[in-house]
Amino acid sequence: MSTADWVRLITIPFFTGAVGWLINWTGLIMLFNPVRFHGFRIPGLDDLATLLPRKLQEVPGIMQGGVGWQGIVPARAAKMGSISVDKAISKLGTPREFFEQLEPEKMAEHIVSLFEPQIPEIVDRTMRREEPELWHNVPPRAKQAAYERVQAQLPDIVRQITDEIGLYIDQLLDPKLMVVDHFQRNPALVNRIFKQVGKKELRLMVNFGFLFGFLLGIPVAAVTHFVPLWWILPILGVIVGWTTNLLGMWVIFEPVEVKKIGPLRLHGLFLRRQNEVAEEYARLISDEVVTLENIGNFLLDGPRGDRTRQMLEEAMGPAIDRAVGPARAAVRVAVGTRGYENIRESFAQETAQHTLTGFQDPTFSRQQSEQMRTLIARRTKELPSRDFVEMLRSAFKEDEWMIYLHGAVMGLGGGLIHLALFGT
Repeated sequence: MSTADWVRLITIPFFTGAVGWLINWTGLIMLFNPVRFHGFRIPGLDDLATLLPRKLQEVPGIMQGGVGWQGIVPARAAKMGSISVDKAISKLGTPREFFEQLEPEKMAEHIVSLFEPQIPEIVDRTMRREEPELWHNVPPRAKQAAYERVQAQLPDIVRQITDEIGLYIDQLLDPKLMVVDHFQRNPALVNRIFKQVGKKELRLMVNFGFLFGFLLGIPVAAVTHFVPLWWILPILGVIVGWTTNLLGMWVIFEPVEVKKIGPLRLHGLFLRRQNEVAEEYARLISDEVVTLENIGNFLLDGPRGDRTRQMLEEAMGPAIDRAVGPARAAVRVAVGTRGYENIRESFAQETAQHTLTGFQDPTFSRQQSEQMRTLIARRTKELPSRDFVEMLRSAFKEDEWMIYLHGAVMGLGGGLIHLALFGT
């Protein structure tokens, strides 16, 4: 063989190695970026999309009538949330266990500390709205006595509320709806969970791209030498590109269960780090997802928020009776039974919104997350290997073909570029 032939053959493994590295590097970019859909809409495409093959319908944007791209992981944020609950979070603890980790007693104390100073303003606002003339004529000392009576009962009322929330939390809180909604509104968070939990494996996957590409390039060089047809290298490039991504995924996530072949112990690299990953995953979930703040928002504004508000109003209603004290009968006569009930209802509605203020305090929420983190970490470490790996991989497993196809296209391009540089 001539020197040119030797150079052509020797460069093939290095070339396929470089292309393999590039394939996996750009594959990760496809996996995570952009966070939001970038592209343009084509009128009528959303109707036509329903007739396309199912695999094409999975391409981000197609079902919404758009042509462009969104990272596979953020595009599947809702699916990721659903799987996270089904495969992991629902097995890490029940809503009641999560709520107990947030220490309801401390929660009640915090709510009282925030709520108590607002009582005079809330009472004033309620009375000025419902019975402005009567309230104007009440002496300042009597007003102050009413404020103090409500404030004195507040700790017991709030404790009753947190106890009732804890008692009925399984009916008031749906973790799946909460997590899916939170992930859907925060696709960048889904990216962050993947990147931080699997950062070592993602880095290895890129490096494996060069290793697998180089090793696969050796038989490719041999085949092109013995079958000197110009189209052989591009075709083999497609196979190498597809296989490089396939092997990268396999090494990270497979085999799920430990397999021994002689002295070799085969186990997915991600699975080998279950204990380490559990700590990072627990930190992210407890700090960003299953938080006191998110639970509070869901309890008040979620699909079962009406029931929560009703419970809060029923707990706060009697506070007006006790605040009026011995003068209750006289007040009823002065404003009428209907007017008195309006005051009770108005005060209950006004205070219900403030009762869970402590839930929505980000600083307090972070302080209360430590026990939640410990619980989630412990339960994540105990997950069976299959549930543990599906916690992340299932969200995009059905879409991996797009990553493999991307590798195949780049492999084809790499083969054509090598032909252009070195010939057949």
